[in-house]
Amino acid sequence: MRDNHFGSAATALGRFGAALGFAAALGTAGCEELGQSDPDPVAQDFRVECDPLAPSYCLFPFPNDAFTVRDATTVTGRRLSLTSDALPVSYYDVKASPTHWNQLDGFSTGAAIMTQFPGLTLEDLEASNVATSVTIGRSIERDSPTALIEADSGRWIEHWVELDESTDDPEQRTLLIRPAKALDNNKRYIVAIRNLRGVEPSDAFVELRDAIATEDPSIAARRPRYEDIFDLLDFATFSPREDLQLVWDFTTGSQESITDWMLHMRDQGLNLVGEQGPVYEIVRVEENPWGPDEDNIAWRIYGEMQVPLYLTTTQPGGLLIFDEQGRPTQNVDAPWATFAFELLIPQSAKDSPAKLMQYGHGLLGEKEQIESGHFRSFCNEYNYAIFGVDFVGMAADDELFIGGVVSTGRFDEFASVVHRQHQGMLNSLLLMRLMKGGFAEDPEFGQYLDPSEAYYHGISQGGIFGGTYMALTTDVRRGVLGVMGMPYNLLLNRSVDFDLFFDLIKSAYPDGRDVQMLLQMAQLLWDRTEPNGYAAHIVDDPLPGTDTHQVLMRAALGDHQVSNAGAHFMARTIGVTHVPTGQQDIYGLEVVEAPWERSALVEYDFGLPPDPVGNLPPRECEDPHGKLRKLEAARQQLDLFLREGIVDNFCDGGNCDFPDMSGCEGGGD
Repeated sequence: MRDNHFGSAATALGRFGAALGFAAALGTAGCEELGQSDPDPVAQDFRVECDPLAPSYCLFPFPNDAFTVRDATTVTGRRLSLTSDALPVSYYDVKASPTHWNQLDGFSTGAAIMTQFPGLTLEDLEASNVATSVTIGRSIERDSPTALIEADSGRWIEHWVELDESTDDPEQRTLLIRPAKALDNNKRYIVAIRNLRGVEPSDAFVELRDAIATEDPSIAARRPRYEDIFDLLDFATFSPREDLQLVWDFTTGSQESITDWMLHMRDQGLNLVGEQGPVYEIVRVEENPWGPDEDNIAWRIYGEMQVPLYLTTTQPGGLLIFDEQGRPTQNVDAPWATFAFELLIPQSAKDSPAKLMQYGHGLLGEKEQIESGHFRSFCNEYNYAIFGVDFVGMAADDELFIGGVVSTGRFDEFASVVHRQHQGMLNSLLLMRLMKGGFAEDPEFGQYLDPSEAYYHGISQGGIFGGTYMALTTDVRRGVLGVMGMPYNLLLNRSVDFDLFFDLIKSAYPDGRDVQMLLQMAQLLWDRTEPNGYAAHIVDDPLPGTDTHQVLMRAALGDHQVSNAGAHFMARTIGVTHVPTGQQDIYGLEVVEAPWERSALVEYDFGLPPDPVGNLPPRECEDPHGKLRKLEAARQQLDLFLREGIVDNFCDGGNCDFPDMSGCEGGGD
């Protein structure tokens, strides 16, 4: 059963009956504990520093409205209220400040839902028949041991369940419940767990579930709210009550709290630079930069542009500056800053002006990645001028700062990484405006550019943050997101790229539960720039002042760096269709045949074994992460989609299967 809905009359009757039964079971002592209850139990506050429902770890279960307070000034009516003592404390006894998190009006729509049952094993989960990343449909079957329910509608939400395998200590393993796609903003969700093998509910939860008198004031304070929750679970047919091992609820943050900073910077920044884009200067030009042995690129151009600066400094560690209304504002002391860009104009542009293609670089990379040989040959063969700018916040210059944040315990300083990413995203948007505007009229090189056609192509990190770019851009209609995924809290444990960072984190936070909590805390801040906060607005429900866009998503099966699970999460969130290439079906995506003239996900197979089901990276054989972009079939597909918006399959026989490229012993199968 996929959806369970119930009407307001039935809900009211159920709550009335539940209230009578609750009062009878509680007796006189229980009534004294209740005191004067709020007329709206859902709005009640019962804030705790640590939740006794999951006593093995302070902030479990998480996300959790027990860690919020009411706030009439926010869109959701709630605000996070965490304490420094509750947050993970590093090995060096460094405590993080909760200030940045306590500005949020709800929890992330994409972060894992977490708790712990000490002693729970992978074998217990398997025996309990929970949904996994390859059996997501199990999560909405009537007898599923876990449920994620949208409270207003009673709708069951698809998800999967996993036990953290990134730690070897069985006493530090977090139970993770992952939504199959981003949840809705400003919604209340109920998490319910029952009938897991080897699990005993906590004493606090039993007191709450069974209406047993308690001396814990936090349990007494939340009884009215929990009667509402139990009533909703009854109507959503997740019962009986006595089978429940843990239940809690949480509220997701509003769209406004996630996107308003970036939208304000985009609109103000574009207005400041005008239709021509930022003032620029050509710093150096190299003609035939790769010499007489290669005839792909006519000119390599290094330039600098002047963009509005919203940070305290252009260096890592800078923070956004805010006005009295809480919106990012220009730095009064240094209102403009210089950022470098690079442009490659192909030889083919001498015959016909080249189309514009902005490139989004890879993890902690730099704009110079456009110089790769396969880009140079592609641009000349298909006549594209490719250009890029460093995505500050996640560029090469940020690597040492990020390493310091995760290794020293100053985790609240991760906020500055996200703040810098706001400037980095603005710089990317303004560079496209420059290329379509002022640079296309450059007296020397403008004649070689066609500003009527402009596209985005991001790979890896550029494909990930390309989801944000494509939701925000007002200058680009179509973009290709290569080997991408989201959200980062899902991707990181599943990526070989982060081995070193996890070594640093674990040196400062040896408890595996702390590591998982830090990933979720990072996601709460990251939503303001990474695609988890934006992807749902690319092809439908566009952001204010923005048109809808079209994207082609392309994944390499068995990718060691960006998980296919993250690619599927992103595709379901955007709402694209699946154009098959002779490979697997993908849960939750409609299948359409090529050629297709709307957004789509396609996959290429390089003969690797299936990904691990849990939160571990694939490591077998050769990483296919960089192979897809070099295939001739993929190059043809890229060009056709950018020019005409058509997703077609150029693989032999329609089967994009390349086992000879696996690098596996004995070849791919």
